[in-house]
Amino acid sequence: MLLKKASILIVDDDTDVLTAVKLLLKTEAQEVTTEKNPENINWLLKKSPPDLILLDMNFTSAINTGNEGLYWLRKIKEWMPDACVIMITAYGDIDLAVRSLKEGAADFIVKPWHNDKLIDTIKDLLDKIGGNKSAKPATSKQTSSGTLILGESAVMEDIFLKVNKVAPTDANILILGENGTGKDLIAKAIHERSMRAAKPFIKVDVGALTDSLFESELFGHKKGAFTDAREERIGRFEDANGGTLFLDEIGNISLHQQAKLLTVLQNRQVTRLGNNKATDIDIRLVCATNLPLSELANESRFRKDLIYRINTVEITMPPLRKRSSDVMILARHFAKVYATKYLKPTVSFDESAVQKLLQYNYPGNVRELQYTIERAVIMADDAMLRAADLIFSSIESVTEIAEPMDDMPLSMVEKQTILRVIEKHSGNITRAAKELGITRTALYRRLSKYDI
Repeated sequence: MLLKKASILIVDDDTDVLTAVKLLLKTEAQEVTTEKNPENINWLLKKSPPDLILLDMNFTSAINTGNEGLYWLRKIKEWMPDACVIMITAYGDIDLAVRSLKEGAADFIVKPWHNDKLIDTIKDLLDKIGGNKSAKPATSKQTSSGTLILGESAVMEDIFLKVNKVAPTDANILILGENGTGKDLIAKAIHERSMRAAKPFIKVDVGALTDSLFESELFGHKKGAFTDAREERIGRFEDANGGTLFLDEIGNISLHQQAKLLTVLQNRQVTRLGNNKATDIDIRLVCATNLPLSELANESRFRKDLIYRINTVEITMPPLRKRSSDVMILARHFAKVYATKYLKPTVSFDESAVQKLLQYNYPGNVRELQYTIERAVIMADDAMLRAADLIFSSIESVTEIAEPMDDMPLSMVEKQTILRVIEKHSGNITRAAKELGITRTALYRRLSKYDI
C-alpha cells in the first residue's frame, strides 16, 4: 500500500507530538487523524478503520499502571486484530516497547525520532500490508536503510528482539559467533535502528592490523609522524564521530593494542600519532569476534577490563546448523539475488536439492551456503536446481575434521591443523601464526614443508 493512499491514526496525549507528526505526514498520507484521549480509540476504529496506528506508550489516564501503551495495544488488537500499530516510546521505556512487539505491535520508534526514519518505517509497514495481508509472519527483518537479516527460527526471533531492544540505546555491544554467521549484518542493523543512524557507520577489521598500523588506522597521524606519513590523516575513531564504530575480529588484537584501545574508550579522546593534542570523540562501539567468551576471559590473551568495557550487552549469532528451518529461506533468497545478478531465469529447487541443502552441516555457515548457491546459479543448465548442481566447498570440508584418527601420522595431524587455522582466519598468516603459537617465519616453513 502506498503512503499517499493511507489513513493514519495518531494517539498521544502530548499535543506537541500530535502537531509535529501531523505536520510531517499531512503531505505524505491521504488522511491523518489525531487523538489525545485513548478512550476514544474504539469509536475511531469503528468510524473509519485506519491503515496504520501510531500509539504512545504512556498516558496520563485513569489506567495508572505505567503500562498504558500495552493496555491500549491489547485493546486495539481485540477490537481490530489485523491492526498495524507502531508504538511511540521514550528512551526509558524501551523494555516496555520490546514487550509490545510480543503483544502484537509491528514496530516502535523512540522519541525524539528522525523524520526520515519514521516515514521509512511507515512506508515499509504499509508495503507489507499491501503486499499480502494473509501472508504468514515475516521471515526477515529489514531496517529502513536496507540491511536485510533473514530467518524465522526461534533463535533468530530472539536475535531480532534483542537487536530491537539494544539498538536505540548507546550501550556497547559485543557480537559473538563463528565465521560466516552474519555478525557484520547485525552490527549494521544495530546502527540503522539507533539514534545515530544518520551518522557514519565505520567498520575496521582490527584483527588484521599490525601494531604499527593499529594506531595510525584507528587514531590517525600527523604528516611526518613516521616514514610513510606523507600527509595528515584522521583515524577511524574520528571518522565515526557521532556514529558507530564497528571493530571486527576484536579477539585477535595483541595485549599492547588492547591497552591502547582501552585508554581511548576510558577517556573518550584520541591523540593522533605525532601530535600531543587530544581530540574528543563521541562514538557508539560495536565489536565482534569468532572467539567464545570463555577464551576472551583468559587474561593471558585478553584484558578483562577491556572485555567489561566493550561488552555491556552481548549477542551470540547461531551457526547455520542450529537454525536449519532458515536454510531454504536463505537459499531461495540467494537464488533470487544471483539469478538477477547473472541475468538468469528465476531459479527453483527440486526435492533432491532441498534434501541435500537440509542435510548438510554448513561448517562455513551462511557464507558457505551463499557461495554454494551462487556457483549453482552460474553453472546450472536450466532454472531448476538439482542435488548435482549443489557443490559444497572442499575448503570447508577440511574444517569439518574435528578429531584426528588414532592411526593418523603426526605430520598429517599438523598439516590438517595448519589448514584449518589458516582457513579460519581467511588466509591471514599473521593471525593464523598467532593462534598456532608460532612465528610467521615458522609457519611459512611448515607451509613449504607440506606444499600448502
